[in-house]
Amino acid sequence: MEAMMQAFKQLYNDFKPENYNIFLDINRETKRFEGKVTVIGQAMTNSLAFHQKGLSIQSVLVNEKAVAFTIDEPAETVNFSIAELGKTKVTFTYSAALTDNMTGIYPSYYEVDGEKKQLVGTQFETHFARQAFPSIDEPAAKATFDLSVKFDEKAGESIISNMPEIANDNGVHTFDTSVKMSSYLLAFVLGDLQSKLGKTKTGTQVGVFSTKAHKLAALDFPLDIAIRVIEFYEDYFKVPYPLPHSWHIGLPDFSAGAMENWGAITYREVALLADPDNSTLESRQYVALVIAHELAHQWFGDLVTMQWWDDLWLNESFANMMEYVAVDSIEPDWHIWEQFSIAEAPMALNRDAIDGVQSVHVAVNHPDEINTLFDGAIVYAKGARLMVMLRKWLGDEAFSAGLSMYFETHQYGNTVGADLWHALSTTSGRDVSAFMTSWIDQPGYPVLSVSVEGDELVLRQQQFFTGQGSDQNRLWQIPLNSNWVGLPDVMSEAEVRIPGFAELSDQNGGLPLLFNAQNAAHYLVNYSEDLAHKVMSNLSTYDAVTKVQLIQSALKLAEGGLSEYADLVSLLANCRNESSKVVNTAISQALNALKIFIDEASESEIEFKSFVDQLFNTQYKRLGWDKIPGESFNDEQLRVLPISWEVYAEDADALAKASEIFEAHNSDIHTIPADIRQVVLKNQIVKKESDALIKQYIDAYAKTTDQTFQRELNVALSSTKNMATVAYIIKQYHNTDLVKPQDLRFWFSSLISRSFSQDAAFNWLVQNWDWVQEKLGGDMASGDFIKIIGNTFDTQDKLVAFTAFTDRFKDEPAFKRIVEMAKTQITSKIALLEAQKDKVQQAIAKVI
Repeated sequence: MEAMMQAFKQLYNDFKPENYNIFLDINRETKRFEGKVTVIGQAMTNSLAFHQKGLSIQSVLVNEKAVAFTIDEPAETVNFSIAELGKTKVTFTYSAALTDNMTGIYPSYYEVDGEKKQLVGTQFETHFARQAFPSIDEPAAKATFDLSVKFDEKAGESIISNMPEIANDNGVHTFDTSVKMSSYLLAFVLGDLQSKLGKTKTGTQVGVFSTKAHKLAALDFPLDIAIRVIEFYEDYFKVPYPLPHSWHIGLPDFSAGAMENWGAITYREVALLADPDNSTLESRQYVALVIAHELAHQWFGDLVTMQWWDDLWLNESFANMMEYVAVDSIEPDWHIWEQFSIAEAPMALNRDAIDGVQSVHVAVNHPDEINTLFDGAIVYAKGARLMVMLRKWLGDEAFSAGLSMYFETHQYGNTVGADLWHALSTTSGRDVSAFMTSWIDQPGYPVLSVSVEGDELVLRQQQFFTGQGSDQNRLWQIPLNSNWVGLPDVMSEAEVRIPGFAELSDQNGGLPLLFNAQNAAHYLVNYSEDLAHKVMSNLSTYDAVTKVQLIQSALKLAEGGLSEYADLVSLLANCRNESSKVVNTAISQALNALKIFIDEASESEIEFKSFVDQLFNTQYKRLGWDKIPGESFNDEQLRVLPISWEVYAEDADALAKASEIFEAHNSDIHTIPADIRQVVLKNQIVKKESDALIKQYIDAYAKTTDQTFQRELNVALSSTKNMATVAYIIKQYHNTDLVKPQDLRFWFSSLISRSFSQDAAFNWLVQNWDWVQEKLGGDMASGDFIKIIGNTFDTQDKLVAFTAFTDRFKDEPAFKRIVEMAKTQITSKIALLEAQKDKVQQAIAKVI
């Protein structure tokens, strides 16, 4: 092990680059490129290593003189010696293949009017710049970049990059010298692009780019959002946007959601483009949040960058919070913070309750471990909740001032978490490090137990687990955020006893005692029976986020064995006439969690569907299927929930209406109104599947450029009750012209989440694991397949099968943690079903 760690040492200690001059000659026909890069920097030792991966290096020159070199493929380096230390110029001449796995320099495939075309783009985060040019490919190794690119250019094609193009000399496109930045932020995209351009108030040029397969009008919405978000950040951070332009580029093939390349942000098309004629408010909100996330990175991540990948959370947790701050500012009527409670909070609460989960800040010793850090539930969702918690604790003014100081102090440099805490402590006068360390450095989260003993209010904290967990007596600094005055601000002990409960209650007008206001901190609250009764008896008086929080807590406490599922069912039954979209979403999330206790086509499912009908029928009748002129954003977004649940419950009116709408749009199913399209498409498969219908959906999937529509078709097709259709769908997984590798995990998830098709989907993955790895190139997405299985398997036989499948790679750095966590999840679900299934079914039978 020691030898391995030595092989993967950080190279910045030996060579500190100052400037890269890069020339690339790219040929899309041969899928190869030639490269020459000259690096000027400070050599600190005589034996040097630069990162490279898959490059065929022809020569290495040091200060214009050829030197001998060796390639160490396991370490991903080219090694050579130099005679003198200090200022050194190293020139590499090399060639390489374009990758086909969405890392490094790679092609994106698409069609326009039946003609197959391709863009070429880049993805260098986390450590894939080394696939494009020899480099010190580490975030601390910041340098300036001079990029020139030649390619097999056709008439009308163009190339864009981080900086403006300053010359085109016989097809060699040269870009202005970049600001000082990390290698993973360099980017370019070339091909047949269309664009919409605009400017911010301070003169920054903003552009949205896509292939010509899309309507040009699909670029209008993201352009407007990008301009307004940049203007908001400049005001909030008090630091100007640092580059001449801000390009936003949709790529047909893209593994992640988006990537914050400085000045040239790349996106999945679904995360950037918005159909002007038929898109949902939810999909437009998603686009706005992703744009705001990536633009936050232009300051937090690009201008100031983490020293090493163990502080990835510094980038992602912050950006995940700021996307909501920004969108709430520019579109206040969306009430986007309510979305935070139903999107980020449950994701974090679910994964962070599993024993063995990573902490937000986690050591990285091996490059293959880096991608495991991109755990959406921890570094993004939990980290964002922690930043929200901190912002609330400090107040927005001190928080904003601290960020401004942080950027001013560290711009164009690298930081660790302590640097951020120092800046925020300075502007707020509070000890931020002491407050945050327990949350960032420890895995998991606490449950705050609240009871009255005698006349004492007793608060206790303990780590919360779903399933088996090893309690290590961890403690957190919990911001109580209570609705009562007279209580402490923060609780850091295992137990706190507060005398004079009756007097406190009188002082607070007899209000029910609540903690964690606005659901703004990362913990659960478990009220004793008497306190819980008072809380629940006032349910109708609470705001939407408080109701969401109570539903989330009831679900998690039942899963963790700290309360009964009957309490959750009773709480849901008291939400029969809820008109809030976010409350209904929380109800939906709880119902989906209860579904694991319900057997298909059984008496328990009949009773469950009756319960669902009781919960949603009032809103179904109020909202109907059609948009109502002048209706609120809430109602526009809510409509689909009661519709989909009433279709599931087999309400006669809902089923008839779904079929009627399908027939009305049968000639072009893409024109079904976007907010109800998913329900209609799925219902048609469930009720009227035929070979012709399957072909119609597959053909529509192949022809459309609307990735939201594609995901809807995927879910609908995967709802089949025909095993021959399941086999046909699985066969398409290898048809990369149809199912892009970037979308494989969505298709897999749709099939494996249903008991009917679970075995077939799992067997496919077992037999094709190596092919999946090859297509996803060691990218962060491949681990999602393991997480999906952990979320779905729930029998002893499946656990045995999963263990046998993962035994061959369970100790690889990229998979070790997620394999163990998946086993813990499956084991806990098996125990939960055994202990609670009958109780849940009885509880539902009682309330219908």
